[in-house]
Amino acid sequence: MTERLFFPATARNREPILAVLKRVLPDSGTVLEVASGSGEHAVFFAAALPTLTWQPSDPDPDHCASIAAWSAHERLQNVLPPLPLDALVRPWPPGAPNDGLGAIYCANMIHIAPWDAAVGLLAEAGRLLRPGGPLVLYGPFQRGGQHTAPSNVEFDASLRSRNPAWGVRDLDDVIAVAAQEGLALDEVVPMPANNLTVVLRRGPWPGAR
Repeated sequence: MTERLFFPATARNREPILAVLKRVLPDSGTVLEVASGSGEHAVFFAAALPTLTWQPSDPDPDHCASIAAWSAHERLQNVLPPLPLDALVRPWPPGAPNDGLGAIYCANMIHIAPWDAAVGLLAEAGRLLRPGGPLVLYGPFQRGGQHTAPSNVEFDASLRSRNPAWGVRDLDDVIAVAAQEGLALDEVVPMPANNLTVVLRRGPWPGAR
């Protein structure tokens, strides 16, 4: 049987993220999770949000195997088989609903990937989301060109030493690219460990500012 992977950060951050998702996700529809990793988020959120269909994805075959193993272990009917989606390869994903995705969720990807992966994520969200559908991002961000905590300075330096194309992204840059793709900032939620949850929505939607 395929081994389920365990990522320690997933257990630490899933409850605070879920509290935001309960507020911002639609009541029904398909949620595409980009860069699902081990699959622990997918099964936890799908179990807590049973009226939604959760579509996990990841470009790593080992991660996709772990996602499938977690889904089989939890026996959830609202988790679809994982897609081998790479944010750098567009268009994506195969099998997306023809009437648009209800939401897209992506945690801890855009700083551990080339900037083009973030651009691809934002562009495809603008194409695939229903009007008003949220793109929910979680992770560390700079704000106004400045890190939000000393630990993020160290983390950013560590990322760039491993790969010069990686690094903690500036939220202003993300918002600017999002606007070009028809996405507008809805809210920014401070999270534990100096992270943020950023909610962008495809316009127009009721209550847009």
